Order: sequence, then structure tokens, then C-alpha cells
Amino acid sequence: MSTAESPAGTESLAGKVAVVTGASRGIGLAAAGALRDRGAQVVITSRSEDRAKEAARELGAGVTGFGAHATDEDAARACVEHTVATHGRLDILVNNAGTNPAYGPVIDQDHARFAKTMDVNLWAPILWTSLAVKAWMGEHGGAVVNTASIGGLSVAQDVGIYHVSKAALIHLTKQLALELGPKVRVNAVAPGIVRTRLAEALWQEHEARVAGATPLGRIGEPVDIGEAVAFLAGDGARWITGETLVVDGGQLLAGGVLGNSPEQGS
Repeated sequence: MSTAESPAGTESLAGKVAVVTGASRGIGLAAAGALRDRGAQVVITSRSEDRAKEAARELGAGVTGFGAHATDEDAARACVEHTVATHGRLDILVNNAGTNPAYGPVIDQDHARFAKTMDVNLWAPILWTSLAVKAWMGEHGGAVVNTASIGGLSVAQDVGIYHVSKAALIHLTKQLALELGPKVRVNAVAPGIVRTRLAEALWQEHEARVAGATPLGRIGEPVDIGEAVAFLAGDGARWITGETLVVDGGQLLAGGVLGNSPEQGS
């Protein structure tokens, strides 16, 4: 599909420029693809420059890769500056990078795992949003989309620190929407259990059980979330800010689908 075209029934993002963090695979890669399909020029980041560039080649024309760890302030600033210098603008920021090194009861976690989780899942969106707003969006406008989780709206055993970080990200989304309007809209997506490496412990050994407990009958695919990100980034969501769009096939409705057994992680 030409980068000047949009999928049938979707709006065009032609002329827009996007940065997607943590986009070498999974939801980030799918979000970058959805934005590209709508005509946006997209810069994707990864901790590894080689992986970022490899993912960009996978997506094809209109996508470039940039090596930048989500919490590395110098690398983040270099990426934003590179994007504006190369494309002349930065309209869309997708704060997708995430991690979960803290598995087990909350009271058993050490500070290092807590800090890493909060740095990547909460501080990084603040860092990248600040840079994007100061470099372009604050004057010209734009849209920020944060990748949260239905874990931020619920509780489950053994993934408490991760869930707390995502609950904080949902609140941060509201706070930034208040502070940055009317020029910049800030929203979030809250995926359910999706077929990604980060979440594979939640589905890999028991996909049929999770799918059976999901009202729409399957676990999510990265593209399901990518399409939601593209919607929130576009003008079709022009009067939406501070909101979190749950994209979970109805898993929150099913209550315990996130699981409360020690076999599940994230």
C-alpha cells in the first residue's frame, strides 16, 4: 500500500510525522504500521539501533529506525531533534515502551526492579512528551498516545508493580491532557492480553483458556491495539483528550481473565 493511501474506511494521516517508542516488535511495531498505512512518516525507536532499523525495513517506505533507550534523556532528545530536523515537524508521539521485571508479590520486590518499572513505564512518557511538546507540539499542536494496560484498571496476583505503574500512567494521561490542552491531545490505550513477548506468560501455555474467558473469543493481536492507537492519533478523535480506550475483547467484563495464579506473569 502506498504511504499516501489509507486503508478503506480510515482517515488519512498524510503529511503527519510520528515517533513510536519501543517499536521494534509487538504493539509498538503494529502501531507504527497502522500510522504508516494511513500516510504518516514514522520514526520508530528501540534500545538497539540495529533492531530499530531492521523493524523499519520490515515496515518499508515511510518508516525509519532510531536507536534510543526509552529512559535515556540524551538519546530521546537526539531522536526528537532528528525527527524535526529530518521531517520538519512532529505531530504524533506514541509512548509505547514498557517493561515488567518485577514479578511476584509487591512486598517481595526490591527497589531496583521497582525503579526500572517506574522509569520505563512512567518516567519515559513524561520525558518524551516533554521533548515533543517543547520541540514542536506546544506551538503547532499534536497528539500523544500512551500504551497503558487493563492492569491499570484492575488487580491480579504477581504483577502488582506493573499494574501500579500502568494505573499511574492512566492518571498521568489525564494530568497531561489538562496541562497541554488545547494544543496537544493526550490519550491512552489499555490493551488486554495480547499476543506479545511481554505478555506471553499470560497466554502462551493456556491460550485456549484465556480465549474462552474473553467475551470476543480470542486473545488480542498487536494490530488490534495498533488500529486503536492510530484512531486516537488522528482527527477522528479531535474532541477526545484525557481518556483511556480499553481494547481487550471484553476481558475486563470477564473479571478474572488476567488470572490470579502463580503460573501467570507478564
